[in-house]
Amino acid sequence: MAEWRPGTDPSTLKRRAHLLSAVREFFAARDVLEVDTPVLGATGGTDPAIDCLRTVDGFVLQSSPEYFMKRLLAAGSGPIYQIARAFRAEEAGRLHNPEFLLLEWYRPDFDDFALMAELDDLLTPVLDGFPPRRVRFRDLLTDRLGVDPLVEPVAGLVLALTGRFQEASREADVLALTGGERTAVLDLAYSEAIDGLPGAWFVHDFPPEQAALARLRTDAQGAKVAARFELVVDGIELANGYHELLDAAEQRRRFEADLAARRASGRWAPALDERLLAALESGLPDCAGVALGLDRVLMLMSGAADLDAVLPFGRNRL
Repeated sequence: MAEWRPGTDPSTLKRRAHLLSAVREFFAARDVLEVDTPVLGATGGTDPAIDCLRTVDGFVLQSSPEYFMKRLLAAGSGPIYQIARAFRAEEAGRLHNPEFLLLEWYRPDFDDFALMAELDDLLTPVLDGFPPRRVRFRDLLTDRLGVDPLVEPVAGLVLALTGRFQEASREADVLALTGGERTAVLDLAYSEAIDGLPGAWFVHDFPPEQAALARLRTDAQGAKVAARFELVVDGIELANGYHELLDAAEQRRRFEADLAARRASGRWAPALDERLLAALESGLPDCAGVALGLDRVLMLMSGAADLDAVLPFGRNRL
């Protein structure tokens, strides 16, 4: 007989409901408006590391509500949040499910550091080990891998990663995995640096190559960095936030670079989201935004070993 039972038990279902209730109470107390946006879009994100699910009639299941929410911001919504269903075309695993629950919010007049503080306020009541410590991307990789990612040539980064794999008796061809492309090498280096990192951390000031939709700024040492952060708890990435880029022309350039990278690797390249770019051109307010994986938060709250234990029906139970 086919297994029909959910992955969760009744106590986890209640904990899930309480978490969603606590999120809504948190934002209601701060006068942040709850919104909902479409799950289906005419196009999808360009991030070379993320593949979207598509319908037979050409629509795209959204990997994040970001583009729609930014259109609301440009239209004068003020501070907003959303508990959204998001989708990514990747294999199910301990930390991944193709459909997941994402909390995303945007705060006009906040920068990335103000948003880190608010994320800390949200999660301190539900997760151990808070407040998170803060570390620059540059310092983290220098400490964990022995190379400065802002100045080290690609060859040096590849050599450092190869040495790390060899020390751990793991076979991995770094050039084959990354194509020797700097952004891909930095992505792999970061994944290795946070692997097994104990405790709660805000990693911030990413390299410009990993800016995505974040603006650039100059740090205290005069280096160009992306105004981006990630929340990592016990080596698990929970949240990704930006002091948002407002320059439509620069955003178009980054999107086109992403699409070129996707085409070069033989992957599907979505059409540019011209409506988002038009919203940026009309004037996105100065703001910061963050996306938080609620299923992973619940997994850590419950002490579960994998997502299947906190999802009512993960991919293997559909």
